[in-house]
Amino acid sequence: MTASAQSRDMLQIAAAAADSKGGEDLVALDVSEPLPLVDIFLLVTGRSERNVAAIADEIEDRLLEHGHKRLRREGRQESRWVLLDFGDLVVHVFHEEERMYYGLERLWKDCPVVPVELPAAASAE
Repeated sequence: MTASAQSRDMLQIAAAAADSKGGEDLVALDVSEPLPLVDIFLLVTGRSERNVAAIADEIEDRLLEHGHKRLRREGRQESRWVLLDFGDLVVHVFHEEERMYYGLERLWKDCPVVPVELPAAASAE
């Protein structure tokens, strides 16, 4: 299996939202093979608890605006690792220290990387 077109569209919306709030080191992994209920994990780093919260809130707002339903949100109160579950897309917004400590990229290293296109990259040319 590979990530669906809808999950790739959701990824681009979420990535643009994360980028607009200063999200760094965006990595998208196609986890559809080992996890049949999820297509893509998006990993994002924020520099502080406030930044992590702002990134997560913006991603959630933009996906909701585009008609995608949030199934679950965890970690918003502490804002060290916020998980947003939108079904086909699960977003992990980490504080730098948590991202390094938990190392989800290592855990899911066998999964293909999904390209993330950011609006800033296109306009910078």
